[in-house]
Amino acid sequence: MNHHTAALFGTVLTAAVGLAAGWALGDMVRRYRQGVEQLDTLRRQLPQPYSAVLFQQRQLREIRGVLNDLHKMVRGVTKSLENRPS
Repeated sequence: MNHHTAALFGTVLTAAVGLAAGWALGDMVRRYRQGVEQLDTLRRQLPQPYSAVLFQQRQLREIRGVLNDLHKMVRGVTKSLENRPS
């Protein structure tokens, strides 16, 4: 096998691998885009009260986080007062 044949074989092999990878990647992108479109369609079909429920859930999570932080602070102060020498 001379150098020209090896170079040609390498070029063809590289092109074949690139073509297969491009085809697979293109298929994945196509499926992803279809999934996004279907998800968007389903979101538009949801009743509006559902989005209000999601908003309320987000608010409750924020309130829960604030209460948790406040509890940690109060607990820390309480422990420091309990451990204070009389």
